[in-house]
Amino acid sequence: MPRRTATMLASTLMLIALLCAGVFIPVPYSEMSPGPTVNTLGDHDGEPVLQISGHKTYEASGHLNMTTVRVTSAEYRMNLVEAVYGWLAHDNSVVPHDTLYPDGKTEEEATQENAEEFSQSQETAKVAALKALDIPVKSWVVVSAVVKDSPAQGRLHAGDVIKAVDGTTVKKPTDVSELVTKHEPGEDTVFTIVPAKEQAAAEKEGRTATKTRKVTITTETSDDAGEKRAVVGISAGTDHTFPFDIDIKLADVGGPSAGLMFALGIYDKLTPGDLTGGKFVAGTGTIDDSGKVGPIGGIGMKTIGAHDKGAQYFLTPADNCAAAAEDTPDGLTLVKVDTIDDALGALKDIRSGKTADLPKCTEG
Repeated sequence: MPRRTATMLASTLMLIALLCAGVFIPVPYSEMSPGPTVNTLGDHDGEPVLQISGHKTYEASGHLNMTTVRVTSAEYRMNLVEAVYGWLAHDNSVVPHDTLYPDGKTEEEATQENAEEFSQSQETAKVAALKALDIPVKSWVVVSAVVKDSPAQGRLHAGDVIKAVDGTTVKKPTDVSELVTKHEPGEDTVFTIVPAKEQAAAEKEGRTATKTRKVTITTETSDDAGEKRAVVGISAGTDHTFPFDIDIKLADVGGPSAGLMFALGIYDKLTPGDLTGGKFVAGTGTIDDSGKVGPIGGIGMKTIGAHDKGAQYFLTPADNCAAAAEDTPDGLTLVKVDTIDDALGALKDIRSGKTADLPKCTEG
C-alpha cells in the first residue's frame, strides 16, 4: 500500500475512533437553554396567570413577561460531542453539572427545592407589590421547618409563630438565629411562640392570636464549615396575611427568579392604566418583602428567550447587568433595576417614550 494512502487510512480510522469516543465518553457537564416566557398580565393554559378577588382590578395591555431557563436533568450524562456542540452554539450554555445539581442533588430533590423557592417568590412578590401601593400587609416570623432528630423536634412545629427569643422580640427571621447563636452549645434558650393551630384559628376568625406559650430548648453544636455555634434545629421564615386574595396560576415552573415580574403584574392589575404603555417588556429577578431585586442564574438564556418572543425591553437585576450586556440580543434594551421602585420608574419612562433616560446595562 502506498505510504500516502496508508497515512490517509490511518488518519481516517483515528478520526472515527475519536468520534466514537466522543459519543460514548460522558463528561461532567449539563446544558442550559432558553425556556418559555409567560406574560404575567395574560393567560396561560387557558386561565389568567394572576387572579385577584376582593379588590378592584383593572384591565392591562402590553406584556410583563417572566422568563425561564431549560436545563438537562440530573440523571442526564452529556457526552463530549454534545458538550462541544453546546459550547459552540449561541443559544445554549454548557456549565459544570455541579452548578445545577450541587452535592449530588437528585432530580427529585432539585424539583422540590425549586417548587419551594417558586412558592416563596410568589409570596414575596405579593408583599412587595402591596407595599409599593401602600396597602397594609400583616407579617410575622414563623418556624418554616424543623430538622429531624434536632433539639427542637417535638417542641416546635412548622407554622408556629415566633414572638420572642429569650424575651427579645423577633421582627425578622434572621433575628432568631442571631439570638440563638449568642448562646454557647448546651445552654438553654427560651422561645415565646403562638402555636400554629392557634394562629390558624385566629386568622380564620379574623382576630389577633394572643395565646402564647414558652418553650425551653437546649442548644446543640453545629459545625458549619468549621465554625462551631449553638443551634436548636429550625429554620425561620415569614408568613403573611393579605387583605384580599391573590392567586398566581403557573404550573411547571420553579425557582425564585420570577418574583419581580409577578410583583409588577400584580401592581399593574391593581392600578388604572398600563404600566408598559402597551410595550413588550420582559424581565427577571428575585424580590424580597422590601422590594429589593436580587440576581438570578442563566441571564444570557433569559435575554435570548425574551428577544425571540418579541420583547423590546428587559428588566435586568443590577448584579446581572454586566454579564447580560456581554452578549445582548439585537434590538433588546437591557434596563438596570435594583428595586421595584427602579422598575416602576423605568416603566414610566418606557410608556412616556423617554427611553434615553433609562438606566441601561453596560459591560464591566
